[in-house]
Amino acid sequence: MQGNRSYLPSTGHIGTLVASVLLAFALARLVQSSRFTLVITLPGFYFASPLTLGAAMTLLAAALAATGMDRLIREHPAFGKRTNVEHLMLPTLTTFIAGTPLALLSNGTDWRISFALSAVLLTGVFMAEYIAIDPSAPLYTITRSGLTALAYALFLILATSLKFSGARMFILIPVLFVAAGLISLRILHLDGTDRWDFPWAIGIGIVCAQLGAGLHYWRLMPIQFGLALTGPLYAATMLSASLTENVPLRRAAVGPAIIVGLAWISALFLR
Repeated sequence: MQGNRSYLPSTGHIGTLVASVLLAFALARLVQSSRFTLVITLPGFYFASPLTLGAAMTLLAAALAATGMDRLIREHPAFGKRTNVEHLMLPTLTTFIAGTPLALLSNGTDWRISFALSAVLLTGVFMAEYIAIDPSAPLYTITRSGLTALAYALFLILATSLKFSGARMFILIPVLFVAAGLISLRILHLDGTDRWDFPWAIGIGIVCAQLGAGLHYWRLMPIQFGLALTGPLYAATMLSASLTENVPLRRAAVGPAIIVGLAWISALFLR
């Protein structure tokens, strides 16, 4: 029983961290504030973007999650003096993405369900990243698969929320680029090595951003938009992992091509 405690985080610390992040989300809903519009006017150029308390609180909650996760993983017996950057990426991104639909939904059953799901997602990602510190942990293989699935689900939620909110192009492209790049980078780093595939991550981010720009003006439902982007992200990340393992290109491309086809066909029939 003592050995099991070495790779599982303290429930008290996890609970406090999750509660702090959820409190930030709740305060953003309870506190009413006026909307501020950031306006930049230059010769031949006009930029206007609304800034709300909800957006600011979401960024604050993401920073809080990163800080809390940093403290949590430093308590792991196997952490030592290694870098903790890879273990901060998904918790921070999860918090940011979880706050996006909460800021868009009105008060009611949908918001409460999203709030409860956010608590489950945050708890899961905090615990999974803690366990993933030690590759010899009994639950490491399951945790690795869970983190991978969670990362793709987060991108689907983000892309769907962006389409639902009617985000403008200048917001859509950089958000998709950063999210796709970070998610693919984390997934590729989960192979147990210390290699960072920055070229692949940047390339995957560019591909997803370009697809998002192309699909932005199509008359798609939010879930269709999300599936149309998540499929290529999954496929490109799988292709990168296969090529890294020296799988021949023709054979490595079969699985990703099938995934993209299934994702786009599913999005087509969701009408």
